[in-house]
Amino acid sequence: MGLLPVEFYQSDAVVSLAQQLLGKVLVTDFPAGRTAVMITEVEAYEGPIDKASHAFGNRKTKRTATMYHSGGCAYIYLCYGIHHLFNIVTAPAGVPHAILLRGGEPLEGIDIMLQRRKMDRLAYRMTAGPGTVAQALGLTTKLDGQSLQGPNIWVEDRGIQITPEQIKAGPRIGVDYAEDHAQWPYRLWLKESPWVSRPR
Repeated sequence: MGLLPVEFYQSDAVVSLAQQLLGKVLVTDFPAGRTAVMITEVEAYEGPIDKASHAFGNRKTKRTATMYHSGGCAYIYLCYGIHHLFNIVTAPAGVPHAILLRGGEPLEGIDIMLQRRKMDRLAYRMTAGPGTVAQALGLTTKLDGQSLQGPNIWVEDRGIQITPEQIKAGPRIGVDYAEDHAQWPYRLWLKESPWVSRPR
């Protein structure tokens, strides 16, 4: 148990890593206080061969530069000019793989998350969906490129055991532009968890 070592993120088997992240705990620690969620839903993006990836065809732009860093840092971008989306960069440097956080079960700092989400009571929608879970955790583009080894963002193994039978895989959401690649079963989630964006 404890902080996941940076080496954990440096495999190029992005789907396997995405599966292993389910049940791990993402923690943020900012002046407002500490918040944490158990990761319940993710999406994998397989870099240059994946039409749904920002780095398809080894595309390099100011926005995608972080994806080419060595695994173990945050890739955070703005979607539709509104939603900050948090991704974990994986693989060795130069291989632009990433895993999008889509949902989490609140564990710590629930009062802080409610305030950030402008909600008065706990509900599944607070952290179900990539934009909402990032907002609840205080993750914005200002933190793009930050290490996942702390002091502000890190992932912990708290000994929560997830079996393959608890995991479901299906097509990713909102990437219809990727044509046949949109149907890749790279969205992974905990079947019995209500803290996911689209349970089924």
